[in-house]
Amino acid sequence: MAEPTSTATGILAVAAGAGLATLVPGVDGNALIGAFAGAAMVALSSKEPRVLARLAYALISLVVGYLTAPDITHLTPIRESGVAAFLAAATAVAVVQIGIDKLRAFDIASIWRRGS
Repeated sequence: MAEPTSTATGILAVAAGAGLATLVPGVDGNALIGAFAGAAMVALSSKEPRVLARLAYALISLVVGYLTAPDITHLTPIRESGVAAFLAAATAVAVVQIGIDKLRAFDIASIWRRGS
């Protein structure tokens, strides 16, 4: 099992980077903070024992959450970019993992047998 201290240290380092990035002009601070919150939730609730995998999940969630926040606010009733980024970051890794599992279980040979 991963050490809680090492996971927390990694999350704090990412938090510091996210906090500093909000000071850069052109960066949506609300979306960045929301994406970070969702990514932290993913990393801390992951059952993956390796710290590096948890940090990779967090980074992927952070990027996806931040990048999809504008689309979510335009296509849904959600108007706050922070909430949109949080929701996207919190669900991104889980949705992709479900899709990968479905693709692994997909049997192309059964389609060929049905068609002939």
